[in-house]
Amino acid sequence: PEVAPRAVARVKQLAREGVYDGLQFHRVIEGFVAQTGNPNNRDGGTSDHPDLEPEFTFRLTPALVDAVTMVTQASDGRTGFLRSLPLAAVSTAEAARGGLPRAWGAYCPGVLGMGRQADPGSANSEIFVMLEAARRLDRDYTPFGRVIAGLDVARSLAVGEPPAAPDRMLRVALAADLPEDERPKLEVADPNGETFQARVAALRAEQGADFTLCDVEIPVRAPPR
Repeated sequence: PEVAPRAVARVKQLAREGVYDGLQFHRVIEGFVAQTGNPNNRDGGTSDHPDLEPEFTFRLTPALVDAVTMVTQASDGRTGFLRSLPLAAVSTAEAARGGLPRAWGAYCPGVLGMGRQADPGSANSEIFVMLEAARRLDRDYTPFGRVIAGLDVARSLAVGEPPAAPDRMLRVALAADLPEDERPKLEVADPNGETFQARVAALRAEQGADFTLCDVEIPVRAPPR
């Protein structure tokens, strides 16, 4: 919600209204995206709610800076994580010129974004999940979250525009609305922790100059019993 408060509120609202229940993944492009969320199961469908203004960028307030873990630092910009969400930001030098530094979600695998039409302010109910990285979408579509478990399921969806036999979201619910014993139990690694930092260092050494933010996956596990 610090990145895209309107989009987060809309997705929560539609889930609670049952709008997403039963909807098809109407456009699935292998190695790119899986789209769903349109009540008519086609591109261009919307909910009964008004369209949303774009939330393509946000400002790194002092409170957010403390929650961000940077992974790369270059002369032309930085990349890292706001908890599990990958992001990019202006360079340290540009940030030092004053004002709150600008940042934006980075479309790495698993990132969730708001679909839209040609008008940047036409996001409504459609959502998509990135199956692989496509950073050209940065600052052009509103990111609102990330898949932390189950990306393999998204990558197994029937492919097509539309698929011949599309998969559906049978039920969409907020974990906070579920009874305690039905809520998913997951532990997400702390990007500031030593284990995660060691993983990043190993990837950087392995990839060399080709290392990017999207090479990094944040470990997730079921908690020990």
